[in-house]
Amino acid sequence: MNIRRRNRLYVAIAVLIGLGLATALVMYALRSNIDLFYTPSEIINGKGEDHQKPEPGQRLRIGGMVMPGSVKRDPKTLAVSFKLYDANGVVSVTYEGILPDLFREGQGVVAQGVLEEGNLVNAKEVLAKHDEKYTPPEIEDAMKKNHTGPAAAYQQSGAQS
Repeated sequence: MNIRRRNRLYVAIAVLIGLGLATALVMYALRSNIDLFYTPSEIINGKGEDHQKPEPGQRLRIGGMVMPGSVKRDPKTLAVSFKLYDANGVVSVTYEGILPDLFREGQGVVAQGVLEEGNLVNAKEVLAKHDEKYTPPEIEDAMKKNHTGPAAAYQQSGAQS
């Protein structure tokens, strides 16, 4: 083989290996930034056909309705705890910070944070739902499917917290 062709081949192989390595590193870095969306019932019962539950320590987003009467504020700090519910489950959420202006009981919210033991989400960010026109289709479908029961059904039946 000609020396010139061999050098071109080495350069081409080096470029392909470099691109492959760069792609692998980018995919590895993005893997830790993925936040999966769950509803309260999916956290409790599992998601999908295989009922895969999120593990404690996993970053996730949870969407549901704020249960009336569940919002507890610490008067000395910005710490807030509340419960999110849907048709089949209730999950507790803690958050430290200023809540959105549209946050209120009975309102739909999405909390982004880390799942702790006992179906507790330690939220880093809370987003209040303000208009259904801005809801992504998969979240809107999950909300329609899972938010059919009133909050009173959970308060009376002693739902999981």
